[in-house]
Amino acid sequence: MRAARLTSADGVEYRDLNGNGRLDPYEDPRLDVPTRVDDLLGRLSLEEKVGLMFQTVIEAGTDGSVLERPGRISKSPTSVVVTEKHLSHFNVHALEDARMAARWQNNLQAIAETTPHGIPVTISTDPRHAFIENAGVSFTAKAFSQWPEPLGLAALRDAGAVRRFADIARQEYVAVGIRAALHPTLDLATEPRWARQAGTFGQDPDLVTELGVAYLKGFQGDSLGPGSVACTSKHFPGGGPQKDGEDAHFPYGREQVYPGGRFADHLKSFPPIIEAGTAAIMPYYGLPIDLEIDGEPIEPVGFGYNKQVVTGLLRDKLGYDGVVVTDWELVNDNHVGDQVLPARAWGVEHLDPHGRMERILQAGADQFGGEECVEILLDLVTQGRVTQERIDASARRLLAVKFRLGLFDNPYLDEDLAATTVGRADFRAAGYAAQAKSVTVLVNGVPDRATADGTTVLPLGDGLSIYAENLSTAAILEHGKLVDRPQDADVAIVRLMAPFEPRSDLFLETWFHQGSLDFPPGLVARLERIAATCPLVIDVVLDRPAVLTPLLRFASAVVGSYGTSDEALLDALTGTIAPQGRLPFDLPRSMDQVRRHDEDVPGYDDPLFPFGHGLDLHERSS
Repeated sequence: MRAARLTSADGVEYRDLNGNGRLDPYEDPRLDVPTRVDDLLGRLSLEEKVGLMFQTVIEAGTDGSVLERPGRISKSPTSVVVTEKHLSHFNVHALEDARMAARWQNNLQAIAETTPHGIPVTISTDPRHAFIENAGVSFTAKAFSQWPEPLGLAALRDAGAVRRFADIARQEYVAVGIRAALHPTLDLATEPRWARQAGTFGQDPDLVTELGVAYLKGFQGDSLGPGSVACTSKHFPGGGPQKDGEDAHFPYGREQVYPGGRFADHLKSFPPIIEAGTAAIMPYYGLPIDLEIDGEPIEPVGFGYNKQVVTGLLRDKLGYDGVVVTDWELVNDNHVGDQVLPARAWGVEHLDPHGRMERILQAGADQFGGEECVEILLDLVTQGRVTQERIDASARRLLAVKFRLGLFDNPYLDEDLAATTVGRADFRAAGYAAQAKSVTVLVNGVPDRATADGTTVLPLGDGLSIYAENLSTAAILEHGKLVDRPQDADVAIVRLMAPFEPRSDLFLETWFHQGSLDFPPGLVARLERIAATCPLVIDVVLDRPAVLTPLLRFASAVVGSYGTSDEALLDALTGTIAPQGRLPFDLPRSMDQVRRHDEDVPGYDDPLFPFGHGLDLHERSS
């Protein structure tokens, strides 16, 4: 049931969140945020304050209902976690339909209003506007407008375009009640084997900084307000230089290394993002090896546990006083179905959950990501290991964001507006154009594989007979005739994923593309046979770099894409929408070059294709 809207004696309309029939300062929309926070903080029980310090996964009913049972990932029934554990920050995964998402959000806020002070819920999400489906990292667009991955936005080299994307995403998020974004990702793509590069803006710290600030401004605006989505910028102090390219989600990838001495490059984007007003910052899981900051050796424990990094560097040196939320599941092992994933307690594995939580608070974090174990924090306070003042400091930061977002004044949504905003035609058109424009032409008609009259292969003409692999029939038929054999084709078009080595059937790990960047020799040989029959155009989906060297022996044209539908790719290849992409990272010549390369250093001395490479559509390869 919604809180009563009352009018005070002096004519102020307000929501009576605590049901006492009078206008309290925290309910007064005229007052400034610090005043409202101070008033509410003094009213809250310890249990309510502690509940603010946890953010966990929540699952929505597809019919707009709340889930009143544990889900596949969520641990508790919704009403239990909101009214008994007092959580009010949740990360949502599947949202299939905009109207039902808005209805679910309204039902969730109605439950939140039954708590003693009616603290509204803040819903967060990982990116959900592109192509990669990876729970805990990103989701495919579904009902939302679809855009390239952030690497593709980086390939556009246009901060204005990035801000426009983020503003569109903001409007779609707000329409369904998503008011917090667990992005942008400011990590540098310096280690080509690392699995999470698609979510970055590439290898160059200056470009990452420029685009990261534009992205933040698109979501938050020039200041955080009722129309904003609060961003969590990550991963402090810069993820990406993972030893041998393995990811710190997993025990074998916990080490973050700086053999090239380039820590400053990875940190570079954070002072500007702090200056731009990021609402929150997330440290990475990584455990730093042989790292020194200003001559001081840094303890080899995961960044979320590291007081030298979170308090010493982020808060004291960089002056950040906003919310710090840990990455997911630093305290407890995670149970998903019959699988158990160990807590990412790198360097402090010997501590029990109480000790881990205490260590995280000592480091300077405000909120535990992926956890709902409020009983542990309450027990730490009872034992005298965590003070009430320490709880208040974090609760104050977290409440301030809710007030600035306007959630205390009106958290409810218009279902009709949600249905007409999410996936709006002009939003989809803008995303589609960005998909095509981000395509990067790497090779086009090298001399010994040019067309019969010596011209470039791209753009493709309309009406050609096309042999295709990994493209939809509908996309081909928009531009030509589909044939079953290369021998009957004027041109062959083949889409390939950047190579990776499947690891296991563990939750999360199956979605991470890790390991070698080499294409299988059998695939290369088969493609070469196609190229002997007709001109071959290859698109490689670059969710991370690939070793393209063997393809250059026989391909007539090679392009890279970063989240582009089949239809948008064909529009790019035919010049219907001219591709403009430039590489957001170097492409290596070989895996030997990758293995010799320092994980923290952007780029190579002699790459196959350098950062920034990209041909105009009619430009011949040299």
